[in-house]
Amino acid sequence: MVLSFLCCCVCTHPGSVISAENSERGLVPFTMATDQEKKELTDKTSEMQLEPDGTSNIHLRYSTITPPASPDLTEESPQTYLDEKIPIPDDSSTQFSFRKLWAFTGPGFLMSIAYLDPGNIESDLQSGAVAGFKLLWILLTATIIGLLLQRLAARLGVVTGMHLAEVCHRQYPKFPRIALWLMVELAIIGSDMQEVIGSAIAINLLSVGRIPLWGGVLITIVDTFVFLFLDKYGLRKLEAFFGFLITVMAVTFGYEYVTVKPNQGQLLKGMFVPYCQGCGTRQLEQAVGIVGAVIMPHNIYLHSALVKSREVNRTNKNEVKEANRYFFIEACIALFVSFLINVFVVSVFATSFYHRTNSEVHEVCVNSSSPHVDLFPLNNKTLDVDIYKGGVVLGCYFGAAALYIWAIGILAAGQSSTMTGTYSGQFVMEGFLNLTWSRFARVLFTRSIAITPTLLVALFQDVERLTGMNDFLNVLQSMQLPFALIPILTFTSMSSVMHDFVNGLAWKIAGGIVVFIVCAINMYFVIVYVSSLGHVALYLVAAVISLAYLSFVAYLVWHCAVSLGVTCLNFGRTASPEDTNWFGNSYGTLSAE
Repeated sequence: MVLSFLCCCVCTHPGSVISAENSERGLVPFTMATDQEKKELTDKTSEMQLEPDGTSNIHLRYSTITPPASPDLTEESPQTYLDEKIPIPDDSSTQFSFRKLWAFTGPGFLMSIAYLDPGNIESDLQSGAVAGFKLLWILLTATIIGLLLQRLAARLGVVTGMHLAEVCHRQYPKFPRIALWLMVELAIIGSDMQEVIGSAIAINLLSVGRIPLWGGVLITIVDTFVFLFLDKYGLRKLEAFFGFLITVMAVTFGYEYVTVKPNQGQLLKGMFVPYCQGCGTRQLEQAVGIVGAVIMPHNIYLHSALVKSREVNRTNKNEVKEANRYFFIEACIALFVSFLINVFVVSVFATSFYHRTNSEVHEVCVNSSSPHVDLFPLNNKTLDVDIYKGGVVLGCYFGAAALYIWAIGILAAGQSSTMTGTYSGQFVMEGFLNLTWSRFARVLFTRSIAITPTLLVALFQDVERLTGMNDFLNVLQSMQLPFALIPILTFTSMSSVMHDFVNGLAWKIAGGIVVFIVCAINMYFVIVYVSSLGHVALYLVAAVISLAYLSFVAYLVWHCAVSLGVTCLNFGRTASPEDTNWFGNSYGTLSAE
């Protein structure tokens, strides 16, 4: 399989000139152009005049890649997130400007919602119940790594004017490109299922069980369609709505935090002292689960697309540099807020439910007349919690208000992440396949795939089966991480793509180490899960899938290594990756304005 991939990657010679017409469609090499296209380019070149200072009227862009051709203006295309561009205030001062920061604020907070989805919340509460405060430093480290990866995604979008899926479409050959799209779609669908599960559980808790889980699943389908059309009222209003949902999560989970009153000394120690005294296999698996839940593959694609919603002149190096700076500041603020919310959840369960047994919780729930006593058997096993049980336990210990407030926070997390997940799917499909679907068709497609298995489990199984799907979905998304991390590091390390904004040596080394560690951690997570299946047939299926999976990852790693400067792996090539699109097409470096 690796050899077949490599055969798709035979490179053409560098230095080709771009035809004027095809530069609008994706920079077809001059050597592949028709005679008519060559003539048009020659005529256009002869018309170019020199400026008074002797320079050409051709401007160097900070990307050799041009956006896809504009749709026919006579066709009525559906409005999407990127149809509206937010203008940036004109401020000649080089100093920091809050007005400009406010103009750039929005994409980072939408991106940060992926750090607050129901899968993350469940990982947080399990971390607190299993290890107390001991794994907070893992959460902090994973969030910082996530920030660095989001920085790369935002820079790619700002510098090239294209998001990651669009760049992949133009840089990878057809077969790997389609395989990459399928992998990212799997990650989006897996995340979608977690969000639907979280929303359904929240609705069930808020209705005191009157609305069954399958009913909550159906309600989630309907309200997603409603909320997604909010951008009809303007991009800033849509971003404000997402900000409102984040505020709801901060207030609800913050209320739980204040109610429980965790030990601040233990909290700070767990956050800044990298230790895990007395931890075993269960705590190690939970630590790996935190990394897998925090760093979401589709979020890299999403953020690189969201930054395109601001008006940035990409031919002006100073404007590009300024946009990168403000987007990074906004991402820092957004992820700091999401980190605080995650800390609230971990602290609540670390304080109240660490080392608790089922019998202890059962007794408290009986005394509080909770209708959910049967969830906790009379035994001395350590309490095992999920999103549903977490709300019930909070209600038993701190009253009904704690349960309902918890459910409101979970509902906000599910609804917000559902909408951003749908945007991710839209950008990914349009980018990889160069295919534009309406939001209605896109939501119907992803909802149908995500809802069907979730609805069947909700109909025929209990809530524990439904929440138990999160373990499988976390593994699924962990397996997809290399298909976002490796491409983003590859393209941001290519000077033919990023020019003056290419990753420096330190970023290349740090990025390579981060990608290796994250992929290794998540592969461990997958191995642990597969080893627990306990069936020979499942082992054989897993072995076949793993072979194909690792071959594809090896292909992506090979290209990434070449882009990072490992020339010994650049088999059969005489040109450097800076000179050409070495994935199969030669590109020029100039774009006429």
